[in-house]
Amino acid sequence: MEPAQREDRAAPREGAVLVSRTREIPDVSYRAFLASQPAPRVHWAAPDGLEIVGSGTAVSLTAHGPDRFDELRAGAATAFANVDRTGPTETRPRLLGGLAFNENHEQAPPWEGFPAASFTLPRTQLTHAGETTWLTVRAYGEDVTPTQVEKRLDDAVEELSTLPTMRPSGGPPGVVETRVTPPKDEWTDQVERALDRIGAGDLRKVVLATALEVDLAADLSVPDVLERLRRTYPNCYRFLVQPGDEAAFFGPPPERLVKLEGSRVETEALAGSVERGDTPEADADLADGMRASEKLQHEQRLVVDAIMDQLSPLGEVREGEQSVRKLTNIQHLQTPITATLSEDEHVLSIVEALHPTPAVGGLPPGKAWEVIRETETFDRGWYAAPVGWFDGNGDGEFAVGIRSGVAGGKSATLFAGCGIVSDSDPEEEWEEVQPKYRPILDELTGEDP
Repeated sequence: MEPAQREDRAAPREGAVLVSRTREIPDVSYRAFLASQPAPRVHWAAPDGLEIVGSGTAVSLTAHGPDRFDELRAGAATAFANVDRTGPTETRPRLLGGLAFNENHEQAPPWEGFPAASFTLPRTQLTHAGETTWLTVRAYGEDVTPTQVEKRLDDAVEELSTLPTMRPSGGPPGVVETRVTPPKDEWTDQVERALDRIGAGDLRKVVLATALEVDLAADLSVPDVLERLRRTYPNCYRFLVQPGDEAAFFGPPPERLVKLEGSRVETEALAGSVERGDTPEADADLADGMRASEKLQHEQRLVVDAIMDQLSPLGEVREGEQSVRKLTNIQHLQTPITATLSEDEHVLSIVEALHPTPAVGGLPPGKAWEVIRETETFDRGWYAAPVGWFDGNGDGEFAVGIRSGVAGGKSATLFAGCGIVSDSDPEEEWEEVQPKYRPILDELTGEDP
C-alpha cells in the first residue's frame, strides 16, 4: 500500500500548499548527486545553459487518453494554486517529464512505469544557471509548514557537503549483442508499402522508426552515461526521466519542439540529414549535397510548412533562414520558426498543437499515424514524443525525444527513424537511420563518435 499512499500524497488537491525553500551552494558534481538519490529522478539540460537535476516527488501529474493535455493543465493549476517559495526565478517550481507518442500508450516492457503522460515536481533539486548553483527542497500538503521545509533544506545541504565536487567517470557497460527490429528485409518491405501509399495520393510523408535491442555486459549507470553525453553532445538537450527502478528514458536530442516565454514562441524544423565527413572538406561537401538535394529540401519544406500552419491560428508566425545543424556524428537541415501569440497560451497547448511534428510523424498527421500503427512492430513508448518542463505561468520548454533510449539493468532499447517521401530509396533510408543510434550506442560500447 505504501506506493499508492505516496502517489495519493503527491497528487494535486484543493487546500494543499506547496512550500519551497532554496539556497545558493558551491558547485557540486551533478553526477554524484544523481547517483546518490533514489528514483524517481529527472534531469534536464538545455543548450542555453539551464540544468536541473531532481529526485523524489513533491507533486506528481499523470494522464492518459485523448484528454491528457487538459488533465495535465488542470492538475498543474491545482498544484500551483497556493505556493510559498523563496529563491530566484531560475529555481521556480517546474514540473518535469514528458508524454508517450501515443495518447493510449500502455505500460509494458521496456516501458514499465511510463504512463501516457507523467510530470514530477522534484522534492530535492539542483539548479545551475550561469555560474550559480542552487539547492531547493519542497514539500506539498495541507499541513506543511515553512519551518519543516527549512529544516529539510538544512539537512540536504549537510548531506550534499559530503559529495565530491568531481566524481570519477565509470567506464561504459559494454555491448554483448544487438538486435534490430525490424530487420533490414522487413524494413525494405515497410518502406515500399509506404511508398505505395504515397503514390496513391493519400499520404505525403511518414516517419518509420526502428528499435535496437542491446544486451549489456554490465549494469548501466545512467548518471555516467549522461555525463559522457554532456561531453560528446554539449550543444544538444540532455534529459532523463526515471520514474522507478525498472527503467530510465534518456538521450541527447538535438531538436527543440517549443519554448514559450511570455508571448514569444520559439521552435524549429529539423528534417533531412547526412553523416559527417572525415575531413573539413568532405564535411562541407556533404553539407552542400544536403542543401542541394531535392528530396531532403522537400522533406524539410513539408515540416516547415506544417509547423507554420499549426502555429498560425495562435498569432504572427515568422520563418527564419535555413542553416545546417552540425552534431558530432550527423548534420541536419534546420529552419528556425518564431511566433508572437495574440492571446495567453499554456505551453502544453502549443505542445498539443505541434505533436507529432512531420519530422517524427508525417503528413497528413492522421494518415501518417494510421500507417505507423499498421506498420511498426513495436511500441514507440516515449520515443519521439515531447520531453521537457513547464511552470505555474504556463511557460516552458520541450525537446523532441529522439536520439534516445530506454534502459534498465543489463538491457537497453534504442530508437531511430527517418522520413519517407515520394522519392525515398529504401537502401538510402536504411543507411540514414544507422547513425541515429550512435549518440547512445557509442556511450554504451565506449567507442569514439
